[in-house]
Amino acid sequence: MDILANLAGLMHGLSIAFEPANLMYCLIGCLLGTLIGVLPGLGPLNAVAMLLPISFYMTPDAALIMLASIYYGAQYGGSTASILVNMPGETSSIVTCLDGHQMARQGRAGPALAVAALGSAFAGIVSTLFVALFAPPLANLALLFGPAEYVSLMVLGLIVAVVLTHGSVLVALGMLALGLLLGSVGTDVVSGAYRMTLGIPQLADGIGIVPLAMGLFGMGEIIKNLESKERQIAVEERIGRLWPSREDFRSSWRAVLRGTGLGSLLGLLPGGGAMLASFAAYALEKKLSLNPSRFGRGAVEGVAAPESANNAGAQTSFIPLLTLGIPSNAVIALLSGAMMIQGITPGPNIIQEQPNLFWGLIASMIVGNAMLLIINLPLVGIWVQLLKVPYHLFYPMMLVFMCIGVYTINTSGFDVFLLVVFGLIGYAFIKWRCEPAPLILAFVLEPIIEQNFKRALQVSYGDPAIFISRPISLALLLIGAVFLVMLLLPAIRRTRDASLQE
Repeated sequence: MDILANLAGLMHGLSIAFEPANLMYCLIGCLLGTLIGVLPGLGPLNAVAMLLPISFYMTPDAALIMLASIYYGAQYGGSTASILVNMPGETSSIVTCLDGHQMARQGRAGPALAVAALGSAFAGIVSTLFVALFAPPLANLALLFGPAEYVSLMVLGLIVAVVLTHGSVLVALGMLALGLLLGSVGTDVVSGAYRMTLGIPQLADGIGIVPLAMGLFGMGEIIKNLESKERQIAVEERIGRLWPSREDFRSSWRAVLRGTGLGSLLGLLPGGGAMLASFAAYALEKKLSLNPSRFGRGAVEGVAAPESANNAGAQTSFIPLLTLGIPSNAVIALLSGAMMIQGITPGPNIIQEQPNLFWGLIASMIVGNAMLLIINLPLVGIWVQLLKVPYHLFYPMMLVFMCIGVYTINTSGFDVFLLVVFGLIGYAFIKWRCEPAPLILAFVLEPIIEQNFKRALQVSYGDPAIFISRPISLALLLIGAVFLVMLLLPAIRRTRDASLQE
């Protein structure tokens, strides 16, 4: 019965997704996402951060449809740069370079691009159906959670994000602490007292997510790229026939299925998403292959599996946000911020309170994946030409758009100042090899954690034992403690570092 109700909700969502305005915004997002994925060095995180100001002047449905399509559209575009240029346009497409570019050098760029697009489309549609079927039951389960359970769940999510973050565990914990501190800047809701405002009146309402995200990821990346000397990118233009051969289909269909399943599961993990899914799918295919030496030399499975996995992971990473209110990665954290600015609180109540938004967003993913399949293959010649445009022509336009976007939100020059400050900090993080994604997750979750923490203490009359006296809360905290202990064990820490490096 629940399945029939979910399918009915999905059909209702399709009627919303096919509204002319929503179709237009979905198409715009798909085109921008593909463009961002094709151009090396940008990525969906920078794109979503830069376009957040525009979404504030749109309806909630249209804004989320466009921003979400940018996210999963970048998974498609990233494969084009990886195959033709051997330069991943997006981090989740790094592993596609290994076999995709080798296929291009052998004159088989067309089949590589087609397998990537077809695998991504299949994975995107299947994983979206997974979201439609399983998100509502998870949301009903989440309704059983009280304030204590929410605090414990979010603490567990932050810990898991640290486990899956590249680099030093201490650095990742430091990023979490900094994100929590930045999220607490402003006026205390209960007492009305100013916290960490440094006597600056503009900080009374807290730090906006837009200047923070655009500075750390957008401007910081631009400053880093300006360091590199301009060079001509060698683009592989010999596309050849696009349609894969029968042998390509025979070799890749199992890899697509495994990549779709693995990506759908890993997308649920905090800190997981598309990047972790693509690497794990490639490693799995290599281990299952009867001839692992083929990988890295143009194996079609080495393209099909990671491209299917990264798109599946991008779709299912919406489940924690829509059912629990917890963003699973930095891009989803920005989408969570966009929802809250629109007056929508992510979480289990969104299905009952905003059914049009929930089902419209999910249905638009199916429509968007079909659009991306049509966009990517016929327009591959255009993307090849865009790869030849020198980087220095894009940077000034991006900086201008970022400054205008930040200023127009509150018509505040101080926000532009914050953009520059966080841009310099983001550049410093890049130089110091500090991954800022945990900072964004903690920044977005801090108000929710603080609010539920205070509610839990009010319910228990100030007794902190409520977090361990409730079974679900205790179980979540114990799981988090196990992860922390595992990270502190030298053998496990070395295994984690070796796995991430591989």
